[in-house]
Amino acid sequence: MNYELFIGLRYLRARRQETFISLITVISVLGVMIGVMTLNVVMAVMTGFEETLRDRLLGINAHIALLKSGDQLSEYEELVQQVVKQEGVVAASPAIYGQVMLTSGSRVSGVVVRGVDPDRVNAVVDLQRYMKQGSIAGLKQQNPVQVQDRTIMLPGVIMGERLAAQLGVFVGSPIQVVSPLGSPTAIGVIPKVRRFVVTGLLNTGMSEIDSTLVFMGLADAQKFFELGNAVSNIEIRVDDVNQSREIADRIQLQLGFPYLTEDWTRLWPNLFSALQLEKTVYFLVLLLMVLIGAFNIISTLVMVVMEKRKDIAILMSMGATRASIRKIFLLKGFIIGIVGTTLGLLLGLVVCTLIAQYRFELPKDVFLISTVPVRIYFSNFMIVTLASFIVCLLASIYPARQAAKLDPVEIIRYE
Repeated sequence: MNYELFIGLRYLRARRQETFISLITVISVLGVMIGVMTLNVVMAVMTGFEETLRDRLLGINAHIALLKSGDQLSEYEELVQQVVKQEGVVAASPAIYGQVMLTSGSRVSGVVVRGVDPDRVNAVVDLQRYMKQGSIAGLKQQNPVQVQDRTIMLPGVIMGERLAAQLGVFVGSPIQVVSPLGSPTAIGVIPKVRRFVVTGLLNTGMSEIDSTLVFMGLADAQKFFELGNAVSNIEIRVDDVNQSREIADRIQLQLGFPYLTEDWTRLWPNLFSALQLEKTVYFLVLLLMVLIGAFNIISTLVMVVMEKRKDIAILMSMGATRASIRKIFLLKGFIIGIVGTTLGLLLGLVVCTLIAQYRFELPKDVFLISTVPVRIYFSNFMIVTLASFIVCLLASIYPARQAAKLDPVEIIRYE
């Protein structure tokens, strides 16, 4: 052990008459520890919220959508075969989107219809995972419904529980689907109306989806919207959501114009940009807590320099260079930072583990999730650790420079 490190460690322990300086050193360590712990916990929770929201959105929506500029996709089966051969693509399925009105008695609600292939949709989105009643199989068959003492066969639809509550329907209830694009007749345009039956209810935990989205069988949607053998787009699922944009660009490059691809980062850019910005702001604000501990380090080292003026003068008279004196106080500040950061890192890990284990509940009407989500990533913890080390080291520079500037002759002469 070189003498600079030895003296730096020795200065961390105060003599009896210097108890106040030792107390400030402990406070400096605690300040850094609390700041690092809080920063790690908040980063883990914010990352958990971001990934949970992303998983919820991507659980009911595809990672990539393949479209045709200004037209429908009539050759979608050939395109599906080409897409699934791409590296990183897990599955692909055709889909149809359209806006309609649902009516049940006197209740009306505007919704988005999503026509899907019942045999392939679950490979692209986790529809079955969010089903609370019924099954996807109801979309590919005619279902018997009792209407006015007679049984009729109707195609099925799946809707969110919130939408069902708004319309006052449940599984087995008949509903009417009304298209705003009606059929022209001699007396004018007549809205297109067709009866369906509710065969399933789902709950994604996202009110906007549960109250505005209706799933319909692909064949029924093609017939209702008069698309023939065409679809609106092809939905694609990839094995790594973080590579969605690269895979989407690769598919578009292979197919060329007029085909277009949109990945999930382009569909909700504002939402995820806002979450990322919020996490960055939290990081910067909470980093101020570490800075508070850093100011304590500055005050501690300044007081130590004032208290150890004689020691510094004796060391310099014995041959210690100004660089060595500067190094002694830099090491002391860095040791305070290491101890505080390490304790904060360990304590933050413990708190995150406890939050994940005991699952603190959240109000369901306010948040999209019922418990506090936590995602512990080594990279996030290392970023916080590195930031804390740098702040503590920078805080040690000024006192160390002041100690190195002391004139040993003047100190020995007058003290």
